[in-house]
Amino acid sequence: MTTPPRTASDVPHAKDMPMLGLGTWQNEDPEQCAESVRTALDMGYRHIDTAQAYGNEAAVGDGIEAADVDREDVFLATKVWIDNLSHDDVLATTEESLEKLGVDYVDLLYVHWPSRTYDPADTLAAFDALAEDGTIEHVGVSNFEPEHVAEAEEILAADVFANQVECHPFLQQEELRAACDEHDVELVAYSPLARGSVFDEPVISEIAGKHDVSEAQVSLAWLREQGITAIPKATGHAHIEDNWLSLGVDLDDGDLERIGRLDRSDREVDPGFAPW
Repeated sequence: MTTPPRTASDVPHAKDMPMLGLGTWQNEDPEQCAESVRTALDMGYRHIDTAQAYGNEAAVGDGIEAADVDREDVFLATKVWIDNLSHDDVLATTEESLEKLGVDYVDLLYVHWPSRTYDPADTLAAFDALAEDGTIEHVGVSNFEPEHVAEAEEILAADVFANQVECHPFLQQEELRAACDEHDVELVAYSPLARGSVFDEPVISEIAGKHDVSEAQVSLAWLREQGITAIPKATGHAHIEDNWLSLGVDLDDGDLERIGRLDRSDREVDPGFAPW
């Protein structure tokens, strides 16, 4: 194990996006959510991820305001829900998201899923408009398969900055990673700890013991070694700090090879409206 970053500027970046962020899915208690965000930012995190569907954008905004960090130093991402993907609804609900977050812009706005009211030309035209007027810095997509990424690249005037998908040692997404690399699209991993399943995997536990770190740190370090940004959800100080310490973990080639053999295509998130 090496020393974790001493300052936020030392955190590895994918383009201008910090490669470790705080996920807030299912962090629904307003006070807890705000405190989690404040704790993470004051610890050194500079990437916060939320979504309209999480119901916590206002709490996330409260946490950002409470932290001793300037807004412009925070990479803030949210997502437009699948009921709100018609052109005018994208514009209207994004404005509502900004009001809840208490900000003038977001660094990254995602199409949450290519589903329900998603119409590529209609939806993405609204994202282009938001990018053009400075409401959003980057356009993102989430849960897109390779064909959806390619289609979005064809339609958008802006670049597709990132595709946020489930990714962890048991769902390594090699085909999708290759497709995103082809289009210069960053991959952002949600559920990077497979909803805790990594703690029960002997191989990961053995590697964690070897480096005297947690299984979570091993999994997050593995993702970083693949060039993948991770946004693990954490609420309490101890878990937020444990994830942060993953930035100081260096896995060797043998570790990476063993984890690479764990790919089982195990999905933790698989709703009926998913595109796969």
